[in-house]
Amino acid sequence: MPLFAHTPVERMSEPYRRRWWALLVLCLSLLIVVMANTSLIVAAPAMTEDLRLSSSDLQWVIDGYTVPYAALMLVLGAIGDKYSRRGALVLGLLVFAGGSVMGSLVDETGLVIAARAVMGVGAAVVMPATLSLLVATFPKRERARAITAWTATSGLAIAVGPLLAGWLLEDHAWGSTFLINVPVAVVAVVGAFVLVPPSRARGMGRIDYVGGLLSIVSVGSLVYAIIEGPHFGWGTGPIAAALVAGAGFVAFTLWELRHPQPMLDVRKFALRPFSGSMIAVLFFFFGAFGSIYYATQYLQFVLGHDALETGVRLLPLAGAVFAGAAVTGKLTPKLGVKATIVPGMVIGTVSVFLLTQIDKGSSYADFVPSLLLLGFAIGLSVSPATDTIMGSFPESELGVGGGANDTSLELGGSLGIAVLGSLLSTAYQDELTGLAGGRLPQAALDAAKESVGGGLAVAERIAGSPDGGPQQARALVDAVHESFAHGVAHTSLVGGVIMAAGALIVLLVLPGRRSAGQGPEEAAAEPRKEDAKVG
Repeated sequence: MPLFAHTPVERMSEPYRRRWWALLVLCLSLLIVVMANTSLIVAAPAMTEDLRLSSSDLQWVIDGYTVPYAALMLVLGAIGDKYSRRGALVLGLLVFAGGSVMGSLVDETGLVIAARAVMGVGAAVVMPATLSLLVATFPKRERARAITAWTATSGLAIAVGPLLAGWLLEDHAWGSTFLINVPVAVVAVVGAFVLVPPSRARGMGRIDYVGGLLSIVSVGSLVYAIIEGPHFGWGTGPIAAALVAGAGFVAFTLWELRHPQPMLDVRKFALRPFSGSMIAVLFFFFGAFGSIYYATQYLQFVLGHDALETGVRLLPLAGAVFAGAAVTGKLTPKLGVKATIVPGMVIGTVSVFLLTQIDKGSSYADFVPSLLLLGFAIGLSVSPATDTIMGSFPESELGVGGGANDTSLELGGSLGIAVLGSLLSTAYQDELTGLAGGRLPQAALDAAKESVGGGLAVAERIAGSPDGGPQQARALVDAVHESFAHGVAHTSLVGGVIMAAGALIVLLVLPGRRSAGQGPEEAAAEPRKEDAKVG
């Protein structure tokens, strides 16, 4: 057997023998793309202190990655289909690693945001390439199992990112959290050449670059509005971005309906399996990223756990994802996608509602049931949803299919952090004003209302001030903790209602199983004609 995989998948007469090893490389590539966001959550306090980040600065350090990542996936997935899916994977990993090195070396806010943006561009190449290579490499009978492993990797990354970042932050500066990605990316690049066979779409026509440009403008503007509006107010910028996004989506739809070879055939959204699965992925990651965002802050700022301890305490979520993935692997072929996706959404909704019981006396044990249920729900439902989405695309559009799935995922995560994060901030500020408004100077109150970390910093200054003292500082700390706990409970109520609405929509949109022998691939209206050749 040759050292390097050089025979294209399209020329193989039987399934690729090392496909499960190839899957390991794809999952490794996915791991660092997801970890890039989750590891930053625990590194944020150290970055804020060292770089003196404002709330706006920190938001854009996080979301400088998200905007190009979400906006470019569809177009870059199509380019990978056209020229080389493995080449796209390797190029994306190299760009991602380069951005990571840059982020570890710079010490200015603008440069850190720029480094995160470069990483986002790399991730936008990697993410759809992993899915398109997976579907192209595996025969249909094994594809659901492979996608289940891919999905479980996402859950693993949610917990492993904070764990590795916390371990590094014990002895190193925040820049080290960027370097987590570099050795993994290097191993994945080597593995791609050795284990992942080349693949590209056959007979694919010219890329619809006009449609691609409209998708970039539309999604990019929407994500910008989602980030800026809820956090910093609906001023001219966010409103203009929302209007551009709306007009862009209308123009994109009209263009794609008339184009002979559209970037994304928008008629697919009329297919209930496809649209229901896309909605499910969006709502799952809305709830997952939003609740993890504020649960992590509670563990760090209220319960006082350091970065490593916080990462360890998120591990139950990863374990539950694997448990859910094992269950869905057995149930979905027998019962169909609706019978796993909808119950998973209900379980995810319950996990968010459980956090409404959080108060200032809550401990880590109060978060464990929610983490376990949320992880199990992701493992149970996201895999069949992704399988159905990818099954809706022909072989020539696998990169576009991966881009569509991942755009839904990223939009859901962005909405979760932006909307639920904004609600959390507002509830925290209102409660803190009521508890401490008459006992603090206005400047100190404004600083304390900026964030829970800001409130604790004000308390620390009061403790060392001649006009304050330990007793006043302790009173403010109690008020900050109570206000943040109130914010978590209030936000979880709203988030749970939104998740419940999402579950109801998916219940109504997804069709029931058409026959006892029909699996998720057959539920999609456009099965791939090339499967027999690809497999």
